[in-house]
Amino acid sequence: MSKDLRDFLFRGLMFEAEAAEFQNAGIQVGADSKDIEEQLLAEALSPFGVQRRNTALEMARLYSVLYCFENEIRDFVREVLREKDGANWVDKLQPKIKKHAEDRKKEALEDSWLEGEKTDLLGFVEFGHLAQIIINKWEYFTAVIPSQHWLKQRMDEMEKVRHFIAHNRMLLPSEFQRLYMYIADWNRVIGL
Repeated sequence: MSKDLRDFLFRGLMFEAEAAEFQNAGIQVGADSKDIEEQLLAEALSPFGVQRRNTALEMARLYSVLYCFENEIRDFVREVLREKDGANWVDKLQPKIKKHAEDRKKEALEDSWLEGEKTDLLGFVEFGHLAQIIINKWEYFTAVIPSQHWLKQRMDEMEKVRHFIAHNRMLLPSEFQRLYMYIADWNRVIGL
């Protein structure tokens, strides 16, 4: 390795170490990625009218919350089932739900242009099936979830909202609030 290359690499490492110290102290080093992301989003939305953009941004926030919520539920179910049923917990899912998920996974694997995550079978379970899985294994969840009625009511409502969002339909402000309330209830009960 040449001296110039070694010096260049050393200066880079020193800069990274010092930059981390400045950032920990609250001093911005380098470009602000938040500003760049906002600029890229503004450019992508610029061909559309202001009202459409504002609605899209409201729905994007709601989609983000719902995405996080749904995946937290999937993780919660996965963790409980793995703890109670062991490493082969997938084999102990209800046959109808397991087959549905396996068929969706197979279809995704055949779509070679889709390269997203395809290994997690629970990721192919429909949102509504999550409540069915919990109710089927109720003895595993009873210490955490207040009642099957509580679970079913919230999950059914959330599924309806999810379908609206997935099909690009705008919700009313009261429906936004109900969604946030249900998520807050879930987070309070589950302990997120």
